[in-house]
Parts: sequence; C-alpha cells; structure tokens
Amino acid sequence: MMICEFCGSEMIEKKVKRLHWFNKKLYIVENVPTQVCVECGERYFHAQTLDEIDRMLELDHEVVERIEVEVVAL
Repeated sequence: MMICEFCGSEMIEKKVKRLHWFNKKLYIVENVPTQVCVECGERYFHAQTLDEIDRMLELDHEVVERIEVEVVAL
C-alpha cells in the first residue's frame, strides 16, 4: 500500500485523465493508471506509465476527440 507524501493517507489505484505535454503539444490522455490519495486527491504516476504515454504519442495513435482550448492570463 502506498502512502501519500503530503497528508499521510492511503493511496488507491484509479484510472484518470491526464494533461500531458509532449513535443510542445498538449494532449489529454484517458484511462491512465495512477495512485490517488483518498484524502487530498494527490496523484502519483509511475515513470514507466509516463514513458509509455510518450512512446504512444511518438507513433501514429488514435485520436478520440479534438477540442479547442483558450489560453488566458490572469
């Protein structure tokens, strides 16, 4: 069992959406396995998972949906 570094609570395994920058492009990757803190919601992604995302994005990959995103400054 993993323990959250921030609050000391238990972590559970979940699949989540992840915003992922690769080659100066932003992707939303769905169904990414991660550990999520049950108390504060902090997420921990294994390096192997992040490397796998990079490898997938380097190759031809299926695009499920395209969305328009606005960038604003505060």
